[in-house]
Amino acid sequence: MSIISCHECGIASDVERLKAGEVARCPRCHSHLLSSDRDPVQGPVCYALASLIAFAASLAYPFMSFSIQGITQQISLYQAAKVLANFGNDTLSVLLISSVLVLPAIYLICLLYLYFCISNRELKQFTTGLQIKTLKFLTRIKPWLLVDVFLIGVLVSLVKISALADVSMGISFWAFAIFTCLMVKTIATADLFWVWQQLFPYDDTDAEQISGHCVQDKNHLSCHVCGLIHQYTENEIRCNRCATRLHTFEPKQNLQVVWAFLLTSMVFYLPANLYPMMYTSALGSNSQGSTILGGVIELWEMGDYPVALIILFASILIPIAKMMSLSFLFWHAKRVQHMPFEASYRYLKLYRVTEFIGRWSMIDIFVVAILVALVQIDGIMVIYPGPAALYFAAVVIFTMLSAMTFDSRMMWR
Repeated sequence: MSIISCHECGIASDVERLKAGEVARCPRCHSHLLSSDRDPVQGPVCYALASLIAFAASLAYPFMSFSIQGITQQISLYQAAKVLANFGNDTLSVLLISSVLVLPAIYLICLLYLYFCISNRELKQFTTGLQIKTLKFLTRIKPWLLVDVFLIGVLVSLVKISALADVSMGISFWAFAIFTCLMVKTIATADLFWVWQQLFPYDDTDAEQISGHCVQDKNHLSCHVCGLIHQYTENEIRCNRCATRLHTFEPKQNLQVVWAFLLTSMVFYLPANLYPMMYTSALGSNSQGSTILGGVIELWEMGDYPVALIILFASILIPIAKMMSLSFLFWHAKRVQHMPFEASYRYLKLYRVTEFIGRWSMIDIFVVAILVALVQIDGIMVIYPGPAALYFAAVVIFTMLSAMTFDSRMMWR
């Protein structure tokens, strides 16, 4: 039996040993606590290995080609980030190459290392410090793996480019599509909490008296990285298992931080919509800027209604809706003492949706990256990024930080 403190509502629950295929959920907010796969090692390892193979194939061949008036331009995945850097957008270049190439590759390699440690007793014993650092690193980078968002951005850019010239997909594109599917499956099947338990089992019999109590009552502290429960103390302490500094339940301090992130994103949202997202120059003419809303209108007039709606929702409506919903949640978090259980559960579901959809606003940034990298034919057509691209990336990043930092446990009494 294990004692697990729900990271969304704060109640500590007894979880009996699960059978294969069973899932344990929080009795109060129904959040996922623990699961038991039929084969917890072989499945994630196979998916991770297959993902690495597809990832290597996606880098070895041309990704896309663009042809106009007999002139052809080809790009590979890493060239998209390189072209952005050439235009002085080093920040966007680092964001693209890290979230789509570097971090996913590191995640897969580290995951395979950890599962190998589980199977190899000697390695498990002699690399304890490295295993702890690796697990902590994987927990932190998991929200920033954006390969699925990038793939949708590529598909959107295809529609935009196809109206200008002939576009063909290289072997790397299909390999990357397979890699994206396998990567998503790997993340879904790899249970990092289970890995913590296998590598560093901890005797939590002393925590039985905590079962049924809430972190809001300052009865216990739960490590947000490995999930280990500790007795509550006002002093600053670190987790006994992973040495992470434990955060006490302090709603006022948390709200100050999340409001700061949210207000920062609001500041960047205005120039992100007023300045051009990218510039287009055709046949040596003066470059024409295109804002986010202007791009949506252009796609709509061209008859590409589905793509226009995708950009409208991902780049305009979703950021606005996310900032409004987060403001709504932060405002009502102060009134938790007067909030019934049904209202807390509704607000938690709103928070879950808000946190999930925020990353998809990055689609427009990836569309710009693909277009800038591919359409570089001097004298005929050139596309280069506008200042709004960096502002919009800042909007997405700060709204994600605001949602990730928010302590949803303060919405429960």
